[in-house]
Amino acid sequence: MLPVIFCVFIVVVAIQFIYYVLIFGKLAFVKPKQSNPKKIPVSVIVCAKNEAENVAKYIPLLAEQNYPDFEIVLIDDASFDNTLEIFEEFEKQYHNVRLVKVANNEAFWGNKKFALTLGIKAARKEYLLFTDADCYPTSKNWITEMSSNFTMQKTIVLGYGAYEKVPNSFLNKIIRFETLLAATQYFSWARIGKPFMGVGRNLAYKREEFFKVDGYRDHLKIRSGDDDLFINQVAYKKNTTVCYTPDSFTYSRPKTTFSAWFRQKRRHVSTASHYKASDKFQLGLFYASQLSFFVLPVILLIFQYQWIAVTAMIGFRYLFTWLVLGFAAGKLKEKDVMIWYPIIELVVIFTQLNIFITNLFSKPVHWK
Repeated sequence: MLPVIFCVFIVVVAIQFIYYVLIFGKLAFVKPKQSNPKKIPVSVIVCAKNEAENVAKYIPLLAEQNYPDFEIVLIDDASFDNTLEIFEEFEKQYHNVRLVKVANNEAFWGNKKFALTLGIKAARKEYLLFTDADCYPTSKNWITEMSSNFTMQKTIVLGYGAYEKVPNSFLNKIIRFETLLAATQYFSWARIGKPFMGVGRNLAYKREEFFKVDGYRDHLKIRSGDDDLFINQVAYKKNTTVCYTPDSFTYSRPKTTFSAWFRQKRRHVSTASHYKASDKFQLGLFYASQLSFFVLPVILLIFQYQWIAVTAMIGFRYLFTWLVLGFAAGKLKEKDVMIWYPIIELVVIFTQLNIFITNLFSKPVHWK
């Protein structure tokens, strides 16, 4: 069996090389492009449920954006804290704030997609820019940077939703590394013409893309996926582009306990099971190669089978992955996580395995 395992290990390293260098390199090694500011009308859409503390801090940052033509659509999804009252104050304070009140609906109770649909229908601008209630833009040029990527053909813009840095927190580095890796994947696949997801923390598209497919109709019963399932359905090579300039980032507070982050990732993984078959295959193949890289060489080294070649391939794999992710981390301002890369990667891979197994036996909880 050892010769077979050795051959499989060679294939695994080759697959990793294809993913990291040939695919992820489309983000890592691309030259930065200059933005071309536009003055298109934009509706910034924020859906909140029991987010009083966050919206009180972050909505004013949206209102202060340096952009000539935008409105803010605030959606209160039947909150039972004072989120609605804060929204009503903002509506009085800012001339460009529109408020959408969503009452509890027995057929759509707790379904964020229903609330977002009402907000999108209420929006008056042609271009929609989404972020979450617990997110804030990194600069006053967020709308400018994201909207500058729209063209006659490019009607979907994928942005980067980052997490705040927490000093001296190893969990924070794990969370930000996982976010970096995910962004490297969906940015890179979009750049080669095969977009498969986006994140609602920072996402933009033209209204017509929503109504072309009757919004979330095809996956309305799936509680999650207002961002990634929608993009998986409507995005393709000609209509999708990416934006990763530093001024276009949004930030949110990361989870502070491993259990909370684990529950969050369970929801994300369960949603990915509804992607197109081709996207599930490429994601599954990538993860299988990641896991196999850590399992197969251990077996070979225990029995000292071709140990020189095995050690050389391990070193080669870490060389090109560290290089590619390092350049990607530079673009996304996450360089510090790469110092701990080998350890963090191992934690993330086996956490993902744990999540997959856990999701087989129980369903994760979704929108509040």
